[in-house]
Amino acid sequence: MSIKRKYPPGTKIRCISMNDEIHPVPSGTIGTVLYVDDGNTIHMAWQTGSSLGLLEDVDDFEIIEE
Repeated sequence: MSIKRKYPPGTKIRCISMNDEIHPVPSGTIGTVLYVDDGNTIHMAWQTGSSLGLLEDVDDFEIIEE
């Protein structure tokens, strides 16, 4: 399954851990997928106001149902 189909816009995601030493999204933060670009970055709108993207093979996160 393509990453764009796996994470369509509107998908809710909970961050478990993020591999970003400078400004990681805190564990437990919930966000909404905006889109997935051609480089497979999952662009997010986090509840903290951050828009830091996720990388499926680097960051630890889960799809949630609200």
